[in-house]
Amino acid sequence: MVDLQLPPIRLTELTECGGCAAKLGADVLAEALAGLGSASADGSNGLIAGLDPPDDAAVHVVAPGVAVIGTLDFFPPIVDDPRTYGEIAAANALSDVFAMGGRVLFALSVAAIPEAMPTPVFRAILEGASSKVREAGGILAGGHTIRDPEPKYGLAVVGVASPDRLLRKGGAKPGDLLILTKRLGTGLLVSGRRQGRTSDADLAAAVDSMRALNRRASEVLAAHGVAGATDVTGFGLLGHGLEMARASGTAFVFEAAKLPALDGALDLARAGVETGGAGHNRRYVAPALTVADGVAPELVTLAHDPQTSGGLLAAIPRALLRDLHRDLVDAGVEHWPVGHVEAAERPGVQLT
Repeated sequence: MVDLQLPPIRLTELTECGGCAAKLGADVLAEALAGLGSASADGSNGLIAGLDPPDDAAVHVVAPGVAVIGTLDFFPPIVDDPRTYGEIAAANALSDVFAMGGRVLFALSVAAIPEAMPTPVFRAILEGASSKVREAGGILAGGHTIRDPEPKYGLAVVGVASPDRLLRKGGAKPGDLLILTKRLGTGLLVSGRRQGRTSDADLAAAVDSMRALNRRASEVLAAHGVAGATDVTGFGLLGHGLEMARASGTAFVFEAAKLPALDGALDLARAGVETGGAGHNRRYVAPALTVADGVAPELVTLAHDPQTSGGLLAAIPRALLRDLHRDLVDAGVEHWPVGHVEAAERPGVQLT
């Protein structure tokens, strides 16, 4: 019998932080990107989504009724098991295509790997990623690797969509209801694990959430003609909500008591656990955030928590809600009402 057991290795010991908590802060990123791509996404050159205004992926119309979607995402290990790491990294990268309402065509690996990493470990990362790309309806078609003492892995993903059925950050309208398709708290639970505070059961639930694709949720939203959506990742619920509010010229009002949390996440928040990425998120959102009196501090922490491979945040016209809810249930997609959209002279986010 062939022994397929992988050499013992703890991937998270090779990095200071993992997952989307490793993203450059939205506050720093906004300053670095200011002015780049100005007027590039007006459609005159085929590009209808890019840097200005920013969206979840770049979208280029290549023929009548056909738009190509391109995106890229990678990060250091968030878990120790290499196959699971590959699954999560792939699900997170694929999510940007789904956040635009597209379908996946193919993906390319982006990998930074220590020379000392055993080949079976790297192979397991690739196998995990490949399995998720196949589940998304695409194929892992190649990629690029470099040597790096800190491992990093992700995908460049190419997808396709109909230009008139895209999900966009700027598609929200006053009166829309906000729904979220995954529970929050992955950053808290992973950070808590590094401190020995997260139970095996709570971490396992977070891992299952992170490696779950947003494909079915995206398909239902697009089929119902929903116009406004994004995926919640490293900038947290409030950060990504603010991006949507600014893009649509509205205010996003989140009801703190309705925010769905993974088991154990709020206990860790009460104990003072928080990722480094959450600090960036707080600074980015602060000038546009209003928190009502009486909102528990742990719920504020949860709303800022960087998510890895989080769910879709969608703005739903009230007339669509009943049928959309039915079809999401039929598709096996969990979802929660988390707030609503209001008209505003100054775009922002509220936690009530």
